Amino acid sequence: MTSDPKKKDEISVHNQTMIGAGVAIGMGVGIAIGSALGNVGAGIAIGIAIGIGFGVSLQRKNESDKTSPDDIST
Repeated sequence: MTSDPKKKDEISVHNQTMIGAGVAIGMGVGIAIGSALGNVGAGIAIGIAIGIGFGVSLQRKNESDKTSPDDIST
């Protein structure tokens, strides 16, 4: 059984978009926290780390939603 390479490319682009969105949101939150604490550099670093974690969790959630028991072959 062969899989469609175009579908894999679409999934890959979508996964990259989720991580990018997480980093962007994390940077925004990090800048806000950093400016409130008086250390924007540390806020950006913390925000990027949180954003990557958020993006990866969205990516994994999306992958698990697309996988059904019928898709799994033994």
